[in-house]
Formats: sequence, structure tokens, C-alpha cells
Amino acid sequence: AMEDVRLVAVSKTKPLALLKQAYASGQRVFGESYAQELVEKAKEMDEDNVQWHFIGGLQSNKANMLVKGVVPFGKLVIETVATAKVANKLNDAMADFEEKKLAVMVQVNTSGEEAKSGVTPDEAIQLCQHIITDCPRLDLMGLMTIGAIGDISNFETLSKCRDSVAEALGMDPKSLELSMGMSGDFEEAIKYGATNVRVGSTIFGERDYSKK
Repeated sequence: AMEDVRLVAVSKTKPLALLKQAYASGQRVFGESYAQELVEKAKEMDEDNVQWHFIGGLQSNKANMLVKGVVPFGKLVIETVATAKVANKLNDAMADFEEKKLAVMVQVNTSGEEAKSGVTPDEAIQLCQHIITDCPRLDLMGLMTIGAIGDISNFETLSKCRDSVAEALGMDPKSLELSMGMSGDFEEAIKYGATNVRVGSTIFGERDYSKK
């Protein structure tokens, strides 16, 4: 159902004033793709009930800076964990925040396009297992994909991937979220079970990359 779906307002490259406006209207979940930009915004926004979703490619050397720069200022979710190395770095970075766990999603490449990051659906089991077994400071929240625009088979692939991960790890599939669907196709994604959709242009207008 629509009300069970989390709307991530993709605010990358948008000025803080627009985020504050959205916050004033009730939006609490924002999506950012650049580590430095997210750290700056989290600190300036300084609202501890904001949930920041990192949805860009994450290099392992940025993991520490990202965690330590955002966790004190709000809740952080990393949607793009695609290697054990990144998971380990995130886990290490959380050592400073003893009582907190960091929510993460494993990014799955559902379209098979070489340009897209993420593990194959088969590798997802292994990476999820690694997070659960070897990364005690991480909380496996679910699976995420950036599918090929307009190809709804990616949604089916991620949903099936969740079933096989859950089966292999002895979990209830419903305990794993599905982050899929963007401005152009989020309604379709919800039909396939998305619990987390990432919508930017319909909230903030088209992005202008000239400032980046």
C-alpha cells in the first residue's frame, strides 16, 4: 500500500534552502549522492529526525568521513553497499557510536549493464551473509537497485533476489526492504513491492548539474 512506502526526496545538488522548505512541509527523508555534500548538508540542517539516504556510488575511502560526518546530526542509511570492503569500512567507522547501528542496503545490479554498480543477484546472498555475520555494527535493511529506466523486469529481479537471500539466510523476505523506482517509474515499482522509492524531479524540479 502507498502509505507503507518511504518516499526519499532526492535532494542531491539542491541548495539547503529547498531542503528546509521540504522539511517544513513534513518531508523527513532525503537522498544524497555525494559524500562531501551530504556531510555539509547534515551538519547545516542539524535536525535529528531527518533520515539521510546515501544513494550514490561509495568509495571505501569515503566511508569513514561519511559516517562520522552524518551520524551525529541525523539518521544515516547507506543504500549502495556493493562490496565487502565498503561494508567493513562502514562497520569500522561505527565503532565511535557504540549504541548505534548503521542501516545499510546491498546494491544489486538487476539490469546487467556494465556501467551500473552493484552485485549480481547471485552475489547478493554472499554479501548479505557477510554483513550479518561479520559486520555487527551494521543493520541489513534490504536490497536496492538502480534499474534501467522503463524496464520493469528489474523490479521483478530484485524481488526474486530478496526471496533467495531470505531463504538462504533463514529470514522472512518481508523483513528486507526493496529500494527501487524513481521519478519515472515509482508507481510500477510499488506494484512489485517497493518499500522505498527515490523521487527527485517530481519534488524539486529537474536537476541542474551546472553547479557541481
